[in-house]
Amino acid sequence: MRNALLLAAALLALPAPAAAQEEAPRVERLAPALDALIAPGTTLERVATGFGFTEGPLWHDGRLWFSDVSGDTLRAVDPSGRVEELIANAGGLPDPPAGKSIGPNGMVPDRDGSVLLAQMGARRIVRVGADRRVTPVIADYRGKRLNSPNDLVFAGDGALWFTDPPFGLFNGMDRDPAKQLPYNAVFRYAGGKLTPVITDLTLPNGIGFSPDGRTLYVTDYGPPGTIYAYRVGRGGALSGRRVLIPFPAGGDGGADGLKVDARGNVWATGPGGVHVISPAGTVLGRILLPEVAANLAFAGDGHTLYITASTSVYRLRTTVAGVLPRYAR
Repeated sequence: MRNALLLAAALLALPAPAAAQEEAPRVERLAPALDALIAPGTTLERVATGFGFTEGPLWHDGRLWFSDVSGDTLRAVDPSGRVEELIANAGGLPDPPAGKSIGPNGMVPDRDGSVLLAQMGARRIVRVGADRRVTPVIADYRGKRLNSPNDLVFAGDGALWFTDPPFGLFNGMDRDPAKQLPYNAVFRYAGGKLTPVITDLTLPNGIGFSPDGRTLYVTDYGPPGTIYAYRVGRGGALSGRRVLIPFPAGGDGGADGLKVDARGNVWATGPGGVHVISPAGTVLGRILLPEVAANLAFAGDGHTLYITASTSVYRLRTTVAGVLPRYAR
C-alpha cells in the first residue's frame, strides 16, 4: 500500500499532459435559406459556465432564468454574465439523491407575471411568485401522480400544454415502482381540467406551437429521436400526425427542447447541437457546440437566442425573430 501511495504521489508531481483543445462553437450552414435566419459571420459566445446540467431557459424580467437539473437549483444570468441563485432544492424533492435528474426543468411565464416551473423530483408543476415562494399547481391526473413534468408551453387560447416523461423517476424510469401512470403523456390543462392528449410517445420532451397555433411540435427523445407535428383543432383536438424530422444517429445529445421562430422554422436541440428546421422538415443548418445542447429560448426583442448546454449557457444573435412565450415580460 505504501509503495502504491508513493507511486501515486510521483505521478501527481509529473507535468500534466496538454489538454485537448475544445472545439469552438460554430454555425454549420446546410442551405442558403439559413442566411436569412442567422447572418453569415455570426459568432456564439459562452455567457456563463460551471453548472451541473443546464436546462429549461426562460427570458424573464431582463434575465435568463435556467434550471440546473443535476445541481437541483434554479438560477438567473443577466446579459453581462452575472449569475444569481434563485431557488435551492428547486426540484422539490426532500433529501435528493446526488447526481440524479431530480432538479427543476422547463419554465413558462403565466399571465400574472409568475413563472410555472416543472419540478422533476417532486413530480409536479409549481408556481414561482415574485417573492420566489413555490406553490403547487398540478401534481396528479385522476389521483395518480405525474411522472416528472419536463417542458411547458401556453397555446394561443390560454391552455397550458406540457410533456411528462419519466426522466425524474431515478430508479429505472418506466421500471421505477413509483411510476403510477401507464403512459408518458403530453397533457393539456384548460378550465381547471387536465387531459392526456398524446399517450403513444416513448419519451415526450420538447414542445411548441407554430406561430399561427395550428401545428403542435413534440420531440420524442429516442435515441436517436424524432420531432412530430400535429394539426391542432378546436379545444386542442389533435390529428394528422406526421414526422417533421427523424434525427440522425450519432453525435452527443438527443431530441430535447425546441422553439419556433416567426417564420415557422423549428429550432430544436438534437444530436450534435441545435438543428434549424423548416416547416417542411428541411434542415437548414446546425449550431454546433462543444457540449450537449439541451434546450433554448429566444430573449429580449426575440433576436437573441440562448442555449443551455451541459455545464454552460451560450448566446447568439439571430436575424429572424423567435416566437416569445404568450405571457412573456
